[in-house]
Amino acid sequence: MKQRLPILLGVFAIMALSNAVVPVLPALAGGTAVQGAIFSAYFFGAMLTVLPAGILSDRLGRVPLMQGGLLLTVLSGGLIYLFPDPSILLTARSIEGIGAGLFVPAAMSWINLQPDHERLSGNFIAALNVGLVGGLVGAGWIAGQAGIFGGIVLFTVISLLPLLLSLGIVDVGGAVRGGAADFIDIGRDYFWLYISAVILVGATGAVTAIYPEFTGESPTTIGLQLGMMNVATIVTSIASSRVRLAPIPTIRASAVLMAVAVACSFFTPAAFVLIGGIAGVVIIAQINFLSAHPTDQGAIMGLFNASSYGGMTILPFMAGVVAEARGFPAAFLIVTVLAACMALTVGRCRCRTTHSGERV
Repeated sequence: MKQRLPILLGVFAIMALSNAVVPVLPALAGGTAVQGAIFSAYFFGAMLTVLPAGILSDRLGRVPLMQGGLLLTVLSGGLIYLFPDPSILLTARSIEGIGAGLFVPAAMSWINLQPDHERLSGNFIAALNVGLVGGLVGAGWIAGQAGIFGGIVLFTVISLLPLLLSLGIVDVGGAVRGGAADFIDIGRDYFWLYISAVILVGATGAVTAIYPEFTGESPTTIGLQLGMMNVATIVTSIASSRVRLAPIPTIRASAVLMAVAVACSFFTPAAFVLIGGIAGVVIIAQINFLSAHPTDQGAIMGLFNASSYGGMTILPFMAGVVAEARGFPAAFLIVTVLAACMALTVGRCRCRTTHSGERV
């Protein structure tokens, strides 16, 4: 447990700080395009980092990258608090994303090399979403009590704890082959699964980014509404990691449900429960599919996280621009259509043999 606590607490703290800006976005900048850019800057930094970080974790070790990610998280939180100008916020959020980009693929690679990786993956995704909920709800509530930067200060300080505890993590080994041919093969084998991560994970970010301006609700209300999404993800990620579901059929069915849920969220925030619940099932199915590859887990998870963060970079920004140019109905519609398309494409992924000898 001493080995796993810093990883779970670390992803909690990183995600809490990343979401602490969401309830107060209208106070930080005007207009959905600028707000979407600030929101997406974090994911842009992460998107650029997760792939090289995953590859490096196979070669240099996973623990140093996790520690570096936590250090940058603390640094970025300080910058956001000290320099709240929108242009500087974009840089600070990018640094924050780079920190997450170092930590997450290294942590997930470490997890996928454990004997009980399925259960541990569920715990990791749950901790991740507990952090997202904590950032949304906590920062929204604290904003009404101690100002808009109260939540950012709190979660920056909390990030120091896993940084110190990470000094006790023992690294794990894994087969390392490396080489361009292997990398190309990985991308070819899992291309459509990675695309599904871009769209289905990105859809949750798109709704999160445009909803504050769409509803005009207070930070506290926005935090509670969006927090429902992450609570549902916590529940389904833990539950789905403890049952055996065929990954591709699960992702295909979830894509259809995600499209319905995003469309419904235009009419009611209650749909966030469905969006979050589907996201938890999808992510666990995607991770389990990728864990079937016996080697190069750092590169594989790096690509997966690059895809996820790419979706969280592109779709929120795109939705914000569309909402400003064509209205909110058009923004919700385009995310709905993209999610539905994943049901048609994800089945093109190549099969792999799992650790237990099964085909997925």
